[in-house]
Amino acid sequence: MDAATGSCNACGAAGTTLMKLSLGKDFFGRAYDRLSPSADQSPKWYCPQCSMQKNLQRDFRDIRAEFDKLSAGQSSELSTAETFQRAAIRLREIAAILGGTGGQSPFLAAPDVALLIDRFQTTAMRA
Repeated sequence: MDAATGSCNACGAAGTTLMKLSLGKDFFGRAYDRLSPSADQSPKWYCPQCSMQKNLQRDFRDIRAEFDKLSAGQSSELSTAETFQRAAIRLREIAAILGGTGGQSPFLAAPDVALLIDRFQTTAMRA
C-alpha cells in the first residue's frame, strides 16, 4: 500500500481492500516467496483486481521462461505432453481474462499472451 495515499500500487484504486502478495507455488508447483524482503523500504500492495492480474503475470512469465528453454533444447517443465497441454490451457485462460478486462492490465500485454499462444500452437503442430 502506498503509505501516503492508501492506494493500490498498480492502478491507484483507493478505498478498497489492499493485499500484499505472499508465499505460494508457481504454475509448475515450485515454491516461491512473493513477500517483499524486510529490507524493502517500499513494499507493493495491490487491490483484488491487480492482485489477480499479478498472478496472471507470474504464470505467464513462468510458462514463457519454460517455453524458451524447451525451444532452445534445454530441460524444461514443458517436456511432458500433459504439462505442455496444461500450460497451453492456462495461456488461453489468461487471454480470456485479459479479453474480459478490455485487454488492459498494468502487468501484462494481451498481444504478448497471443504471441506465446501462437508459438505454442506452432510447436504442438510440429510435434
